[in-house]
Amino acid sequence: MTDGRFSIAAILIASVTAGALLLARCDRQVEPPAASDDAAVVDTELLAFLSLARSHHHEATILEQSGDKRGAIDALRKITTAAKPHAGEKLPEVEEVLADAYARIADLELEIKDSENARKDVETGLRHAPDSTYFRGHLLEVYGVVEQTRAAELADAGQDGAAAEASAHALTLLRQAVDVQEGVIGRALDGGAK
Repeated sequence: MTDGRFSIAAILIASVTAGALLLARCDRQVEPPAASDDAAVVDTELLAFLSLARSHHHEATILEQSGDKRGAIDALRKITTAAKPHAGEKLPEVEEVLADAYARIADLELEIKDSENARKDVETGLRHAPDSTYFRGHLLEVYGVVEQTRAAELADAGQDGAAAEASAHALTLLRQAVDVQEGVIGRALDGGAK
């Protein structure tokens, strides 16, 4: 499914986005600058979380490449269970990292033939990506693949009606993924207008 490049790229995108947002907002100050210092305030707690997530993604990639997919899933779960910066706040950067981690976990679960947990994890991931962003579109794509896999499993088990429903659901999800990503691209081309 994935070899880690898309997830790591998403983490890097989130990191750059976080940096840009932090420079623009500067509303969560962890280490106040000196009174005469005009330097931008950096949210070290958020940056530490993003670095932790990147490290776990790298760890997962190494484990996945060595054939230890369960170990890779465990490494990614460390992101989802880690302490979150600014507890109680829903930071977009953190939510994006969590959505991306759940998408990659679900991909790996499909590779080890665990479609039931893949389905649960992608649904959890979607709760972290309620808006029409790349991350929601990617989760919808993964969900479509999960449902496609489930349809094949149901067909193999002779449950043709349930297989047809899962296949139809897969198509719906994949079409939703396309709609979301086209919207993301369209907004970017329009200069970020919503």
